Amino acid sequence: MTWSKTHTTDTSLLVLHALRCVGAASLARLHLATGLGEFDVESELIDLGAEGLVARMSGDMSFWMLTDAGRAADAGRITDELESAGARGAVQAAFERFLVLNPELLDLCTAWQLRAVDGVMNANDHSDPAYDSRVLDRFADLDRRAAPVCDELSAALSRFGRYRDRLAGALDRAASGALEYVTDSTASYHTIWAELHEDLLVTLGLPR
Repeated sequence: MTWSKTHTTDTSLLVLHALRCVGAASLARLHLATGLGEFDVESELIDLGAEGLVARMSGDMSFWMLTDAGRAADAGRITDELESAGARGAVQAAFERFLVLNPELLDLCTAWQLRAVDGVMNANDHSDPAYDSRVLDRFADLDRRAAPVCDELSAALSRFGRYRDRLAGALDRAASGALEYVTDSTASYHTIWAELHEDLLVTLGLPR
């Protein structure tokens, strides 16, 4: 995929905004969300921490999170990026198309996690490959229709470009047998879709 080179988000904002969209996150998850190397992500986080915009939570695993000042800074910088790029109209139009697809995505996630057996809904234990295959085919069809929306977004603001690659990658892994990439991992199709939804809301300054 060729991303727009006209409006490129700086790495500091990429990391700050990724934390806004995913919530508290490890370096590994921020690497996936931003496409930056973990060393580069950590370097940006250290600088953002010095500004009081992010904080590190220590424990068995290290996570980073936005401070209140960081949330406010992200909102201001994202709005400035949107307006300076003249991209509000394009992002709004793509968001409206995304909203048409969103209920179908939620229905597909439910179909993946639950299935009717003798008229009773039960957790899908994935013991029926034919059923899973049918649901994955429906995901693939949805993804084909979501691709133009992602392309419109990445043409408006280059930072949206990673969502297309990440969504397609999650489906490819699920089709290869890694079923957790549908709904059950932080790198799943459902999780990435939810991050995109949050990103669109934050970018346009809309409440959830």
